[in-house]
Amino acid sequence: MAHIHIPHRIPARFLDRSSGTTMLFGALAVVGGVAFFLSLQRDATAAWASYVSNWMFFSSIAMGAVMFAAATTIVKAKWNWSLRRISVAFAAFLPVAFVLMLPMLGLGEEFFPWIEKMAYDPIVQKKAAYLNLPFLITRTLVGVAVLFGMAIYFAYLAVRPDMGLVDEGDLDAGRASWRARLMSGWAGQEQEEARSWRRMSKLAPAMALTYAAVMSFVVYDFAMSLDPHWFSTLFGGWYFMGAFWGGIAVTAFTAMVLRGRDADVSRAVGIQQRHDIGKLAFAFTVFWTYLFFSQYIVIWYGKLPWEQSYMINRSGEAWGSYSLTVIILCFVVPFAGLIGRKAKMTPVLLQTLTGIILFGLWNERYFLVAPSILPGYDSGNMMYHLLTGLGFLGLFVLAVRWFLGTFPMLQMWQPVPATEMMEAEIVSAERAG
Repeated sequence: MAHIHIPHRIPARFLDRSSGTTMLFGALAVVGGVAFFLSLQRDATAAWASYVSNWMFFSSIAMGAVMFAAATTIVKAKWNWSLRRISVAFAAFLPVAFVLMLPMLGLGEEFFPWIEKMAYDPIVQKKAAYLNLPFLITRTLVGVAVLFGMAIYFAYLAVRPDMGLVDEGDLDAGRASWRARLMSGWAGQEQEEARSWRRMSKLAPAMALTYAAVMSFVVYDFAMSLDPHWFSTLFGGWYFMGAFWGGIAVTAFTAMVLRGRDADVSRAVGIQQRHDIGKLAFAFTVFWTYLFFSQYIVIWYGKLPWEQSYMINRSGEAWGSYSLTVIILCFVVPFAGLIGRKAKMTPVLLQTLTGIILFGLWNERYFLVAPSILPGYDSGNMMYHLLTGLGFLGLFVLAVRWFLGTFPMLQMWQPVPATEMMEAEIVSAERAG
């Protein structure tokens, strides 16, 4: 990683708009919506378990991808210069995710068992200061709004300097309109790049802390509280680090898809980028498993009844096979597949293995929610869960495609070299003074 070639001039490349693809994913969104409402008539608890777990998956990998871009900003990484914009693109789904979250705030006893138990269960009553609907609604609305707002502002800062490098004559009406909006109060190319980088460098650490806190209480509220007697201090970290892993995987998967569609992107996402993001995908496969095992081994060793219930429920006859599938998809396959160099650098293999990681995480989110409120695995519920997931996928892809079709797929300005040059000039000036 010491010799990283970044072109002096990066072309403005936009994802081609396709009415056929838009109609396809729009149709998926409609099918998912219809499936959810039909599922509500069949089994409301199962329908909401599917809705919540799908929301947790898609919102978390979108936020995880933006957080991945923020983390590489904190460490001033250069290797991912051609992947930054792909990671940032997933911020486009966050406003949609916020709207999709609002129905979840109206859930009552059909989803949260602790509401009924609050009247007679002394253990649950002791948690009343936290487990109450007004506080849950408030902290979810405020926390998610702040976190998503920070991520969207980070994306704005990343995109704005590119607008001065794009030739307005090459833009259609929609892209030109967004260019005009983002260039409001333009101060000049060098000044804009320096200001964006300075603000991104300050915003990224604050976003990392907010990310850890908000993602933790989201999973506490919509997953861990469904077993109101059970708790784990690792649960929040397991969730938000899994989301970060998903952000890495979805960035790699999307980059491999875009390589096949655009020659400039194919050249930019070279062996070095594939190898490095493949190593990260492998590393966080191990880390996810480490967090899972760390949570499990303490429960197994302690043998305390209120701690064991969560694992017993998921390893018994009703959910044992599904739990094993999650472990195979999230650990066994990606670990075995990504341990060598070839898979990391071969586009088809890297795309396949990161796709398996994402599918594994999708199942893991359902694993967090459904066994706590459903009596057992049901193929009918799973079919509706899959169809509801396709609806979320349709909205997710439409949002990301819009972003990559409206703004350059490759970040044209490169902040780190420019910043280092400015810092060198400042040091030189101070010495001269």
